[in-house]
Amino acid sequence: MSHRSDTVHLPCGQMRGQGLGNQGTHTQPVEVMLHVKGTLEKHMVQLVAMRQQQDLVPEEQRRHQATGEQEALLDSLMYQLVNLLQSGAAGGLGLQPSCPSLDVRGVVGGGQRAQSSRWPDQPVHQRNDPEATFVSQHLSNRGIDISALFQASFQDYKLYQGDKYDEDKNTLGFINLGISENKLCLDLMTERLSQSDMNVIEDVLLQYPDWSGQPFLREEVARFLTYYCKAPARLDPENVVVLNGCCSVFSTLAMVLCDPGEAFLTPTPFYGGFAFSSHLYSKVELILVHLDSESTAAHPRLFQLTVDKLEQALLEATLTGKKVRGLILINPQNPLGDVYSRDSLKEYLEFAKRYSLHVIIDEIYMLSVFDESITFHSILSMESLPDPNRTHVIWGTSKDFGISGFRFGVLYTQNKKVASAVSSFGYLHGVSGIAQYKLYRLLRDREWIDRVYLPTYRSRLQRAHRYITKKLKALGISFLNRGSGLYVWINLKVYLDPCTFEEERLLHRRFLDNKLILSRGKTYMCKEPGWFRVVFADKPLRLKQAMHRFYQVLETQKLELRVKQPESAQCE
Repeated sequence: MSHRSDTVHLPCGQMRGQGLGNQGTHTQPVEVMLHVKGTLEKHMVQLVAMRQQQDLVPEEQRRHQATGEQEALLDSLMYQLVNLLQSGAAGGLGLQPSCPSLDVRGVVGGGQRAQSSRWPDQPVHQRNDPEATFVSQHLSNRGIDISALFQASFQDYKLYQGDKYDEDKNTLGFINLGISENKLCLDLMTERLSQSDMNVIEDVLLQYPDWSGQPFLREEVARFLTYYCKAPARLDPENVVVLNGCCSVFSTLAMVLCDPGEAFLTPTPFYGGFAFSSHLYSKVELILVHLDSESTAAHPRLFQLTVDKLEQALLEATLTGKKVRGLILINPQNPLGDVYSRDSLKEYLEFAKRYSLHVIIDEIYMLSVFDESITFHSILSMESLPDPNRTHVIWGTSKDFGISGFRFGVLYTQNKKVASAVSSFGYLHGVSGIAQYKLYRLLRDREWIDRVYLPTYRSRLQRAHRYITKKLKALGISFLNRGSGLYVWINLKVYLDPCTFEEERLLHRRFLDNKLILSRGKTYMCKEPGWFRVVFADKPLRLKQAMHRFYQVLETQKLELRVKQPESAQCE
């Protein structure tokens, strides 16, 4: 790929009212330095842009990190040297530079960004204005790093927000089957949240709350989790912390459990939002435990997590000098949809206890199991936990209740010190008093949840899942059929030739060009190209339009593959 910086023009170093060509022989060194400086500036912009656009798998990221850091440091030193020489020469000649110099900090962090740019739930879109994003005179190194990661991670989501599909107003807008949002029961939620018991304004709701969350809400959350997680005893409200979203909870847990540079184990593919969250504040590294997409006699289930894999990943991380502090689990799993058995959960927890690892388990999809033959087992349902002080549960209403806009996440932990430390972040990440009251009223309405909401929600999930999987089968596309979550994990390897992450990116780009957003496998740190996650928790009309666009893209892709050499290597 060609990376050009033709938009960078720096008319620096000219005397007022006089061009460089008229300055005589004493100005020739300055002309040379200005030329070198301009060349370096263009090169730096190219380098930063290329690092953000590189499509490297995690293994390649680690191999290239040291080289990237050395290149960035060399560029920085060369640039500072030229700036210094220019300043001295220009000062001696009375020249007045007419533009500021580029901030070299945009390059120094390049190697770190290459390592940490692991994409969340949103696909990656290349920047059209890299110099404006990655080169700044006003941001710190940390600010540049965060800004670059955010821009690269959420570019397509930003496009979607500005051009959403609407069946009446914008039929040519983006249809988003990439973000895991539950849009199946907005009618029920709108009706329930509009009822009179929700509309309460009291003094206490308009003032600063307890940073852990309003006591009335934490008490109701404890009752709610006791009931729906089937806890053997009533859960303690003092163990509940409320923040503005599950990623906020995870990010703060990473902050209080790890020092910068320490690590968590995480099975992959997994929800990439945790990668973004872990890097944003805490600079915690994620050690990827790659799961296999092929079945074996010993492990017939695809992408099966085993303790052997956890042991191997921990050993390899320890041998490289990494300090592993914990294990991240998602149950039901995102993006696979797996629901862990009670025995498997116990094995994972016992593994963690052997090595004194914290376990963070995200159960945000616990009420989104729609296959009646599958039983969800919460960690909180266990009679006794192997290591209760190192076991921390996350839950929220974004997925199960389809109200992601409320920004509500819960931590439940028996470790009082962890709860207290996480609570301190309520000062920055608290939920408004009005929202907390509405959530309190919603969660305590057990009769409405059990008799109206959950039966309707699960029925609509089943229907949407049947529709999407029927379409996939008609197209001959294989997928995981797991019966939980808002999505299916599909295999599009046959549409990649050759089978590389670059080809996966190009296919993803083709979906975007057709105004359809899907999440590709690299977003979830999948070790093999060709996997995509498709969200089906949407209205029937939008799903129908989305699958029409999906079909069009794959038909175009097939035609192009036929043009290629028949003997060219494809994924098997």
